[in-house]
Amino acid sequence: MLAGPGRLERVCVEAVEAGVRIVQIRDKTASHGELVGQALRFVRMLHPLGAFVIVDDDVQAAVEAGADGAHVGQCDMPAEAARRALGPDRILGVSVRTSGEAAAAEAAGADYVAANLVFPTGTKTDIDEPLGLAGVSRLRMSTRLPLVAIGGIDPANALDVVEAGADGLAVGSAILCAAEGGEGVSGLFRGAETGC
Repeated sequence: MLAGPGRLERVCVEAVEAGVRIVQIRDKTASHGELVGQALRFVRMLHPLGAFVIVDDDVQAAVEAGADGAHVGQCDMPAEAARRALGPDRILGVSVRTSGEAAAAEAAGADYVAANLVFPTGTKTDIDEPLGLAGVSRLRMSTRLPLVAIGGIDPANALDVVEAGADGLAVGSAILCAAEGGEGVSGLFRGAETGC
C-alpha cells in the first residue's frame, strides 16, 4: 500500500471526483480478512460517487465485500476459476504479457485484459522486461477485449500509450504523487487530457 488508510481514502475520492471510474484495491501484504475490510470500506465510499471497485488477486474477497469485480495475474487464480467464483455479472480483469495469454483470458470470460508492465515502476518489481509501446500494440492486435495499460503511466507518456492501442490506463504512483504536489489529482488529469 502506497499510502496510509486515511490519506488513501481522501486521494481515491479526489481521483473519482476528477474522473476516475474504477478503483482497484491492491495490497500485497494484506490478509484475506483485511482485504475484505478494505474493499467493503471503498465500496461504501465510492459506489455513491459512481465508481466501480475491483479487488486485486483475492477473488473471494471481492465477492464477500460486494465489490464490482476482481483482477488476477498469471500466477494467481486461473481466469476460468476466477470467472466461476465471480459469476457472470462481476468484472474480471486479467494481466497479460503475450498474445497467447490475451487469447486465453478472452476465452476464459475476462471482461478486459491488462498489458503488464508497460514501463518500469517501483510498484512492480517482479517483471524484468517492460513491454513498451510495441508490446501494447501487439496485445491490442491479439484481442477484442478492452486493453488496460499498467506500469509507469504518467501525463508525459499517457497519450503515447493510448495511441499504441490502450483503451484505459491504470495509474497509481502518478495519482499519489499528484496528490502530494501543488496541483492535486485534478491537475494530473488536466495534464493528461492536454498531453502535458
